[in-house]
Amino acid sequence: MSVTTSRSEPERDQETFVETVLKMSGKSAEEARTTGALDRADDQVEKLFAPKYQTTGSPVHRAVWDRQLPGDLFVAKPVATDASAQSVMQKSLDIVRSRRHQKTLFDGQGKVSPETLSELSAAGYFGLLVDREYGGQGVAFQPFAKFLTQMAVVDATVAGLASVHGCIGAVDPLRTFGNPEQKQRYLPLLASGRRLSAFALTEPCAGSDLTALRTRAVLDGQDYVVNGEKLFITNAVAGRTVGLVCLIDDKPAVLIADLPDAENEHFQTKKYGLYALKHTHNNGLLFRDFRVPAENLLTPSRGDGLTIAYHGLNRGRVALCANAAGTMRIMLASILPWAKFRRTYGSSIENRELVRRRVGRLAGLIVGCDAMTEWCAWLLDEGYRGEMECIIAKIFGSESQKEAAIELTMKTHGGRAFLHGHLFGDQVHEFLAPCIYEGEGEMLGMAFLKSLIKEHGKQFFEPIGKALQAAGIRNFSPANPLHAWKLRSALVPYAKWRIGQMGSGAVHLPAVSGKLREHAEFAARGLQKSRLWIDALMTKHQLKLSDRQCAMAELSQRIQDLVVMLATSLYAARQTDEIVRGAADILCQDLQRKLTGARPSNQYFRTITQLGEAIAQGGFSALTGVDAEEVLMAYEQ
Repeated sequence: MSVTTSRSEPERDQETFVETVLKMSGKSAEEARTTGALDRADDQVEKLFAPKYQTTGSPVHRAVWDRQLPGDLFVAKPVATDASAQSVMQKSLDIVRSRRHQKTLFDGQGKVSPETLSELSAAGYFGLLVDREYGGQGVAFQPFAKFLTQMAVVDATVAGLASVHGCIGAVDPLRTFGNPEQKQRYLPLLASGRRLSAFALTEPCAGSDLTALRTRAVLDGQDYVVNGEKLFITNAVAGRTVGLVCLIDDKPAVLIADLPDAENEHFQTKKYGLYALKHTHNNGLLFRDFRVPAENLLTPSRGDGLTIAYHGLNRGRVALCANAAGTMRIMLASILPWAKFRRTYGSSIENRELVRRRVGRLAGLIVGCDAMTEWCAWLLDEGYRGEMECIIAKIFGSESQKEAAIELTMKTHGGRAFLHGHLFGDQVHEFLAPCIYEGEGEMLGMAFLKSLIKEHGKQFFEPIGKALQAAGIRNFSPANPLHAWKLRSALVPYAKWRIGQMGSGAVHLPAVSGKLREHAEFAARGLQKSRLWIDALMTKHQLKLSDRQCAMAELSQRIQDLVVMLATSLYAARQTDEIVRGAADILCQDLQRKLTGARPSNQYFRTITQLGEAIAQGGFSALTGVDAEEVLMAYEQ
């Protein structure tokens, strides 16, 4: 609903809801302005989508605020790929698997070798998301994301490169915001792999705060002249193509920039020691009077460079979850042979309850990531913006991978986890870093909650805040009749809304039975209740809510857990593998206890250890085709 104000629509666009609230709460003009710029970019992205597919029409928003939870929107529909695209995917998997076996996947520096990239390019790997008219395969995002899980099982770095190139690199900005000439000029090159791409957004002072951008481009004749520095840019080396975010006339913009084949006085890469991403190139980029043709400026019909940046991130977030699903399969495949080999007190540790519990828990995390990947990717294919859903997928995927690495894999392997050549010892930074990629988890969690409360705030709390300001009331008390009288016009709509919440809303779920239905119903009821949790938080802290980051993060996580629980239970209900269904049950039980504070029961311990035993006996379909890790430094039994 629009903000209640007498200003015209163009004038309203100049001041966002967040900016208005910050000003009323006494924040500095600078903080209100910079935070408002991010909120404005978010509003501009919203306008790219039809109302049905905007945030207020999304499954999560409707599950919280509508009187009827749209259960069908939490079930992904399968999206098919044709034989040609399937052939490209299979060839790509075969290439990477063969090169790993031959030990030619990486070059002498430990990076994915040029020969590997060339062979993948010839197979069509980098054109999967590019439309057919430009030489690609035009694969829908759901099958692409599920394919990334398969590729991550073979090599997570190669899977990540497909995401960097196609989701957050130059491909998505050009497909979405490029004009016909720009698409024709660049997309065939990007589809063929003759130009690999990256997205240059982060700067030394601009990470979570994207309003701190300093790189500038000034028009000089037919070129923009760029000066500035970028940092932590994956896939950024000489000869690549980057979507370069910079300031033009003090406004964020995106230039498609071809990096020269060799460094020169106008362009250099900045090398630094980075523990993560060790098999790919991650560099800083230095620009000094670097010229980019003016025709390479992307000009969205609405918004600016931040609009472009925000749009591509959602695909990258789902890709991260898909990658985590593959990586955790490798972890589980490494635990099983070690647990069979390692003996304590005369018995293999695969028979120990703690190890079986870890195996069962890891299987639950894998199924949860599979569910979130399939569902969120389907939403994007359907045309939804998917901002909130993709944030949940990113946070759940990265946190699951972190837990799987530290709490499950490392602790089970013990001291051997730190050997050279060990999965954990060699890759620990790769396992942890996704908590930062595509936005640090807790920061994203607060962004999720802000998106969820925004319309409720506009509709009810902003009018109340303005009425308070107009009446000169600083410390509002509902018990003060004078206060209530002065705010009556703003309070009446809110009071009607509150009265309307006294009855219970309707929950309509797809066909699902047994324990998974119980989990789905628990999650659905929780999501319906969460609007009152949100409202209570907004009522308690009012204009100071933006400063209550801990409370916001905690409530955000509760709602995220409910969404994961609902999506996972509905996903697993459609699977034929009983172990997949059992793993989903375990994850949902874990999430429910986390939300309620209940202790695990003896029945839970029996269920999870029986699940771990069944997986150890080879019954988990998710591990089909996953190679077991070698036991390092094996000793005489």
